[in-house]
Amino acid sequence: MANGIVPVPAPANEPIREYGPGSAEKTSLKAKMQGMLSQEVEIPLVIGGREIGTGRTAQAVCPHDHGHVLATYHQAGPDEITMAIEAARTAWREWSEIGWEARAAVFLKAAELLSGPWRDTLNAACMLNQSKTAFQAEIDSACELIDFWRFNPLYMRFLLEQQPKSTKGIWNFVEYRALEGFIFAVTPFNFASIAGNLPTAPAMMGNVSLWKPASSAVFTAYQIMRLLQSAGLPDGVINFVPGRGSQVGDPVLASPELAGIHFTGSTSTFQSMWQTIGGNIQRYKTYPRIVGETGGKDFVFAHPSAGVAGLATALVRGAFEYQGQKCSAASRAYIPKSIWPAVKEQLLDQVAEIKMGSPLDFRNFMNAVIDRPAYDTIMSYIEFAKASSEADILCGGKADATTGYFIQPTVVQTSNPHFKLMEEEIFGPVLTVYVYDDASLDDALDLCDSTSPYALTGAVFAEDRSAIVHMAARLRHAAGNFYVNDKPTGAVVAQQPFGGSRASGTNDKAGSYLNLIRWTSQRSIKETFVPPTHFAYPFMAEE
Repeated sequence: MANGIVPVPAPANEPIREYGPGSAEKTSLKAKMQGMLSQEVEIPLVIGGREIGTGRTAQAVCPHDHGHVLATYHQAGPDEITMAIEAARTAWREWSEIGWEARAAVFLKAAELLSGPWRDTLNAACMLNQSKTAFQAEIDSACELIDFWRFNPLYMRFLLEQQPKSTKGIWNFVEYRALEGFIFAVTPFNFASIAGNLPTAPAMMGNVSLWKPASSAVFTAYQIMRLLQSAGLPDGVINFVPGRGSQVGDPVLASPELAGIHFTGSTSTFQSMWQTIGGNIQRYKTYPRIVGETGGKDFVFAHPSAGVAGLATALVRGAFEYQGQKCSAASRAYIPKSIWPAVKEQLLDQVAEIKMGSPLDFRNFMNAVIDRPAYDTIMSYIEFAKASSEADILCGGKADATTGYFIQPTVVQTSNPHFKLMEEEIFGPVLTVYVYDDASLDDALDLCDSTSPYALTGAVFAEDRSAIVHMAARLRHAAGNFYVNDKPTGAVVAQQPFGGSRASGTNDKAGSYLNLIRWTSQRSIKETFVPPTHFAYPFMAEE
């Protein structure tokens, strides 16, 4: 390969396509969706580059039309996990030693493929399998994933440039080594970009991965796996092993070869995995790196000086885009009494305009929630609010699972700042509002900071600059991604590195070099050009 100091092509965030009426891009995307709907595919495991069927199958369906089967997929078990670990070990020998430029090239090519000929494939799969609008798919399965694959090579090169000081006669430098073993990448249903980033970010640094996608999003994940293969990813570097949590997770966590976890999902699952790793710590050949982004109970906090129209729009978009199934979604709001009547009016007026249905109809702002368990969980919170004397349903509250898992955008007002819907993650289209007295601003800020165990995203709204400074200081640890006069969703790679702390995760900031640094192990090297030839030091020459 090249023997120069190779620059990385200067990345820029991928432009978002609009899919406007009559546009060629809209026509092309719709045709791709119809093509996917016209056939049912079979999805194998991919281990060491080989497609493997297990006979233990499940179905990938459209959440908005759950009777429509997109694919039948095979599920891994302990035997297949053993095969995948061995395939990863074999691939590690070459992949961990190959030049960083060669590794970067795979993902830069994947970005170009996704930006061009694969764009419709990924977006259509995301819309059908995860029930996203064209815009929500475009910013996720296209733009954000492209950005990860373009910016992470730049961050990798930046890390490699970080070198120690050398002194006269001494040359000091560090190598950035792959971790010894494999990374277990566990990805969620809600973001294709996360599904693509979690196994590939460690791989970029020379590691190998076992990738378990969410069972409700296997169809989209398989398209990403196929894309990576088309980009020239060597066999065994990433092994695609969908399956049930215990059937995949238990043998993975028991393996002495486990070198790390790259996880996005529920807080309870992450804590359970961490606990298991702790119990197995003497079993492992190395201390596993544990990186996770988990739950959120994300807030919007308004000051009396807040602009009403911008605040109402941020609440609608932040709470109800992608049916509230974002770990960053606005789930609780603190609004001062003085502006609440105006905010309430504009909020409810905008919600009343929302159309909900299939993503095939581009006029819809909302689609279906992901599956029946999610539907039942979300509705249990709505029913709890309906039965409570401490809450009023201001709009929504109804649902229908006959054809798809549809839940109306729901706004709840509570008189209790510690109401269940203010404290617990719902992961659905439910926004709960608490109205506070203007004179009790600091008390309300304390409530916002302390009510939830999470600290993922949050937003404040104010026109008064001193108020913005004050609120930001009081809420310093309440969110890892903090927004001023904007909704708490929509982090962009290289612009807002993403992650939270407290019960929301390890805050290792996907979309920055801070995440990549977790997937490398330095070796410090010192070379002495003219070594000493006798043990004695000058201080020993005289008594």
